[in-house]
Amino acid sequence: MLYSLAKPILFSLDAEKAHGLTLKTFSAASAMPLIGSGLRSQYRYDHPGLERRVMGLDFDNPVGLAAGFDKDAAHIDLMSQLGFGFIEIGTVTPRPQAGNPKPRLFRLRQDQSLINRMGFNNGGLELAITNLKKRTAKLVIGGNIGKNKDTPNEQAAEDYVKGYQGLYPYVDYFVVNVSSPNTPGLRELQNKEPLLELLSTLAELNAQQAESKPILLKVAPDITDGQRKDIADIIEQIDLTGLVSCNTTIRRDLNSASSRELEKIGPGGLSGHVIHDMALEQLRWFRKALGSSRVIIGVGGIDSPMRAGAMLAAGADLIQIYSGLIYQGPQLIKRIKKSLVYKG
Repeated sequence: MLYSLAKPILFSLDAEKAHGLTLKTFSAASAMPLIGSGLRSQYRYDHPGLERRVMGLDFDNPVGLAAGFDKDAAHIDLMSQLGFGFIEIGTVTPRPQAGNPKPRLFRLRQDQSLINRMGFNNGGLELAITNLKKRTAKLVIGGNIGKNKDTPNEQAAEDYVKGYQGLYPYVDYFVVNVSSPNTPGLRELQNKEPLLELLSTLAELNAQQAESKPILLKVAPDITDGQRKDIADIIEQIDLTGLVSCNTTIRRDLNSASSRELEKIGPGGLSGHVIHDMALEQLRWFRKALGSSRVIIGVGGIDSPMRAGAMLAAGADLIQIYSGLIYQGPQLIKRIKKSLVYKG
């Protein structure tokens, strides 16, 4: 109800400003005992039938918050109160960076979608660590790691190693992000040779730890069948835990918006309602290629219980939402979880 009342006001603001205001408002409200208790009772829904054990980790439920929403790990306790089973922070880069010039986040209301060209804006590794140390919520945390914009691809592995080493004590699993369209040249790291080198470096480092942690690769939905096969082969070759499928797309033919409106917005990654079929197709491809031995976290256009169920039925072990949360509000989490219990 609170989000429904606030939504018209928030949607009258610039999308990025509205995002920041929402988090500040909910954070302040949740810190007040009575309001915080009310938020939990309104949005949470817990049931033993939702519990999952994936990657050797125990999840209260399979519905997670996708990376990009809480880049600096500043709102874990708040998002936990809304009922997420896990939260993926980041993308975190070793050094702070401002990201691309504003405006850089745009709503396509008629498509229930977003276009963003944020550019890995975040406070850097040290800020993320500071915030992770402060959290009190007990739930699974993923660390999505990337390279700084000014780090050449030839030295990208060094940035990912720094991210892994810095976050290792504070997160439960890692996601290697080489698939954002908003950092120039980043997607070139999805090609076979650089990807094999990067993931092998991280896998070797992981194996040296007293306790290795799950490592997943986040892939773009725009990759070719050849790239898919290469990725599947690399995952098997180095025994990677699995995938997060998928990131945003650079396609524009999925939109009902006019070419004039899209040109005005400019470049960026498209997420939300319209990419769901694309995300499902890719998830099915990877599940068939990888079999049941690898973990796949499904993300892309999940904005209803029906779509959450479709993603799980297609082979996802866990699911994540972001754009659906913006349009449907936090009640979406509870609706999805109730539907999973009912169907189960």
